[in-house]
Amino acid sequence: MRVVVQRCSRAEVRIDGAVVGKIAKGFVLLVGFTDSDTPTEADLLAKKIAQLRVFEDPEGKMNLALHDIEGAVLSISQFTLYADCRKGNRPSFIRAARPEQASPLYDYFNNTLRETYHLPVQTGRFGADMKVDFVNDGPVTILLDSDDLSPKS
Repeated sequence: MRVVVQRCSRAEVRIDGAVVGKIAKGFVLLVGFTDSDTPTEADLLAKKIAQLRVFEDPEGKMNLALHDIEGAVLSISQFTLYADCRKGNRPSFIRAARPEQASPLYDYFNNTLRETYHLPVQTGRFGADMKVDFVNDGPVTILLDSDDLSPKS
């Protein structure tokens, strides 16, 4: 599982011209799953995101988490995070999870952020053509990959 975390001062997602998700200060999450992902990876990254301290404290240090600033999440499904561009110029998406696997994992991940970590979460629509508009604050952009965070056996 991969998530691009972007700190934002505002964000919204539109489908067919209509706003379907909108937040003020918080995170825009681009969320992608690979064919081997399970709820374990979703739990791992939800916890990391909920506890990620990248908002400035009164001294200007990145020391505060979403809860501390009363921030929110705009979560966008993004299968292209598993693009393989090693051969040729047309990406392969063979490692991206199929929709029947990825959609329930995406819902599980967002519900974990809501229910376990009590974060307000807005979303786009899985599989839709979406237009995402946001102001990256900082800019702060962090790539999280569950393969990098999982305990090694």
